Amino acid sequence: MQRFLKTPLAAATALLCVGLMQTAYAKPLTIYTALEDDEVTDYMAAAKIAMPDVQFHVLRLSTGDMAARLLAEMKNPRAEVIWGFAVTNMLDPRIHGELIQYEPEAAKKLPAIYRGKDGTWFAATGYMAAFCANTERLKSKNLPVPTSWEDLTKPIYKDEIVMPNPAASGTGWLQIAAILQGLGDEKGWELITDLNKNIAQYTSSGSKPCKMARTGEYAIGISFAFPAMQSIEAGFPVEMVIPSKWVGYELEASGIVKTAKNPEDAKRFLDWTLSPEAAGLYKKYKEIVTIPGAEPSEQLRRAGLPTDVDKILYPIDFEKSAAERAEVLKKWQQVTAR
Repeated sequence: MQRFLKTPLAAATALLCVGLMQTAYAKPLTIYTALEDDEVTDYMAAAKIAMPDVQFHVLRLSTGDMAARLLAEMKNPRAEVIWGFAVTNMLDPRIHGELIQYEPEAAKKLPAIYRGKDGTWFAATGYMAAFCANTERLKSKNLPVPTSWEDLTKPIYKDEIVMPNPAASGTGWLQIAAILQGLGDEKGWELITDLNKNIAQYTSSGSKPCKMARTGEYAIGISFAFPAMQSIEAGFPVEMVIPSKWVGYELEASGIVKTAKNPEDAKRFLDWTLSPEAAGLYKKYKEIVTIPGAEPSEQLRRAGLPTDVDKILYPIDFEKSAAERAEVLKKWQQVTAR
């Protein structure tokens, strides 16, 4: 037997058999996430290496679609782990009430704002509002690069702006939440009403407006910082603009569902999401990484991300945002109806 295993073919066959046995006995773990597709691919490749004994089933949905699915499946939950989900949605009592108390050791080191008071969720990452301005299209139309939300309400930008639908996109929601909390209801809705007059299209994706702007389909895409950075690195004529006031942001929360069939591996996975290895990957994609010692990538710096991101973010009250979400979205539908 020892002589047999010394041959290259036999050794390869033995390794294949071991791999097949590991796959056959791997425990399944179902994860729902609202992280972007390219992120999920990168993160999961590393997670599979770190946890080869787990068979991951990952469903990626936009924030709004994921919330709707979680609520629709409430009587028969299929998700075991909620990963990278907008904290505003996570705090919906119907979803929040289905989480178990589990706080990884690394989560205890996060600032209090990045973890649930009851130990049911934590956020390793987040994202912030940014405009993607196509400098070539703006120049061809003799339009200045906007620097604020107020700028975007000027009639000169009519039909040149694309924005995410806040009912479907976490990026869209964080933007109007910051405006309303920053300006107050009366002035906030006035700004949103004026902005709506200039919006050419609302999208279901937070990154799509930037992608539409970078190809010159529109002059300005209201989006978040990462796709702006990505567009600049890819050579598109894009300038990333961080609005001068009311810079909305969202945290990407993770937790374990009460009905998880594989809670031990769910805990192991959440532990991994706070590991130094995971933090190193986040830096490629995220403008906000909450893990101590993790700094934004050089790409984001080159794209124009401020050094002290925390100082420019509007201090969103996430519990207030969650409590008012349904009412705000109802009014938003009325205000933007055409």
